[in-house]
Amino acid sequence: MIGTAKRAGRDWLGRRGHARELRRRTPPPLRYDANHAGPGVVYYLSPDDNKPSGGIRNLYRHVDLLNESGTPAAVLHSRPGFRADWFTNDTRVTAAADVTLGPPDLLVVPEYYGPALHLLPGPARKLVFNQNAYQTFDEVPLGDTAAGAPYRDCPGIEALLTVSRDNAALLRHAFADLDVHLARVVVDEQVFHPPARPAARRIGHMPRRRAAEQEQLLHILRARGTLAGWELVPIDGLTETQTAEALRSCAIFLSFSEREGFGLPPAEAMASGAYVVGFTGLGGRDFFDPRYCTPVAEGDLLGYAIAVEQALRRYEEDPAALVAAGQAAAERIHSEYHTDGLRADLADILHTYRNPAVPA
Repeated sequence: MIGTAKRAGRDWLGRRGHARELRRRTPPPLRYDANHAGPGVVYYLSPDDNKPSGGIRNLYRHVDLLNESGTPAAVLHSRPGFRADWFTNDTRVTAAADVTLGPPDLLVVPEYYGPALHLLPGPARKLVFNQNAYQTFDEVPLGDTAAGAPYRDCPGIEALLTVSRDNAALLRHAFADLDVHLARVVVDEQVFHPPARPAARRIGHMPRRRAAEQEQLLHILRARGTLAGWELVPIDGLTETQTAEALRSCAIFLSFSEREGFGLPPAEAMASGAYVVGFTGLGGRDFFDPRYCTPVAEGDLLGYAIAVEQALRRYEEDPAALVAAGQAAAERIHSEYHTDGLRADLADILHTYRNPAVPA
C-alpha cells in the first residue's frame, strides 16, 4: 500500500514537472499576415533566459553577423525589453508582441521549442536551429505523435541548421527528407586565447555538469593523492570574460560534456591554452584530437581517473610538452571556429532560403 502511494506520488511529480517544462518550451504568440510587406527580416526566436548559455550566445552572434552583412535580423524574445546581458552585446532585440511576420520574413526556431512547434504560425517560413541533436525529442511524446515528429508535420519548416558534423549526421539520419546545414560555432579568439605566461598548477572544471560523476572522479583522485599540489578551480555562474580569465589560469581542464550539440566548455578551454581531459559529449568528437588532448570513452570513470593522473604526471615530467599541446589545441580551435567561417556559412544558407523576391 505504501509502495503504491509512493509510486503515485512520483507519477504526479513527474506529470507536474513535464507540464512545467512544456510551459517553458512554449513559444510566444506570433502574428502572421500574408499581406505584410517589408524588406524581409530574419528573426531568431530565443528563450528569455539570462543564465550563461552557449546556445543563446550563438543566436545573438548570428543576428549580429547578419546585420553586419546587410541582412535585417533580430533576436525575438517574449518579454518586452528583455536582453541577455551576461556577455557584452548591442544586438538588435525585439519583443514578439511587436512583430508581424509576413512572406518575406524567415523565422529561425531553436530545437528547444520542439514540443510546441505546432503553435507557431503555419504559413511562416521557418528554419529550425538545432544546436543539440541529442535533445531533439526531449518532451516530445512517443505515443501521441506521428512518425517524424516534431519536424515533418510542422508546416513551413524548410531546413535544419546545426552546429557540428556529429549532430548533422544524426539529424540527416533521423530526417532524411529535410536538408541539414552546418552553421559553425564561433570561439572568439579575442576573448578565449592562451595566457602570456604558462598557467599555474590549476585544474578547471564546471561543477554542475554531470555533478555526481565529477564528485566520484574527484574522490578517486584525492584518495590516490593525485591532486596534491594542484588547485581545483570551479567555473560556474561567470560572465563570458570571467570564464575566459579562469580558463587561462588553468593548465588542465576536465571536460564533463554530455549529449552535446558541440560542447563549448572544452572548446573554449582549448582555445585558452588548457590541456583538456575528459568526455567529448559526442558532439565534441568534431574537435577532440588525441594529438593535443585526452578524450575519455563515454562513462568510463576508471579510464578518466587514469587519464587525469597521466596528464598530471606528464606536467610534472615535461611541463613544456603539455603547454605545447595546449597551444596546438588553441590553434586548431581558432583555425576552424571563427567569425569569418560562420559568416560564410550563413551566407550560403541565406542564399538558399532567403525569400527569392528579396535581394540576397
